[in-house]
Amino acid sequence: MSNQKKQIIMNEITFWKQNKLLPEHYCDFLMTLYSEGNQNEEIEGKTKNAIKSVEKRKKLSIATFFPIVAAVIVLLLFTIQYEWVVIAIAGVFAACCLVGAIYFAKKNNILAIMLQLATALSALGVTLKICTTYFDGNNEMLYMLLLVNCIFWLISGIMMRIIYFTISGVLGVIVIMGAWVYLL
Repeated sequence: MSNQKKQIIMNEITFWKQNKLLPEHYCDFLMTLYSEGNQNEEIEGKTKNAIKSVEKRKKLSIATFFPIVAAVIVLLLFTIQYEWVVIAIAGVFAACCLVGAIYFAKKNNILAIMLQLATALSALGVTLKICTTYFDGNNEMLYMLLLVNCIFWLISGIMMRIIYFTISGVLGVIVIMGAWVYLL
């Protein structure tokens, strides 16, 4: 096999190792196989640097995620004037979190979980803000909107096979239905 083909294959193996598409020991075996036991220190150095840069980007994205979530929550809870702006911002944020969760679910499991939870909590916050703004004092509407959120969590949990969404959806439906019946 020509050196150019080997280099292409070894670059692919490095990519697989960085993105955890294959277990690390498989990648190491394949790298040793294609380098014929003479793995260059240069290749190992590039691999380690590439892995460090990927990890650094993950940490940076997680570090920027929390302040944004905190700012949206503060805006959502403590803004009294211009409520439609807060609702719009929170809605856009929830939609962005959902798209981000779908995108990152394939690459980074922890970030995807955080985005899924942020989406669910943002949707719940928007629902509560809409209910308190437009349906103030209407408990039936509050119960219905909370029930819709819990059913959304339940369906999402079943479709994406996420146990914590399924459990929270089921428990939420039970608690809301119980409270609704009890308070009638």
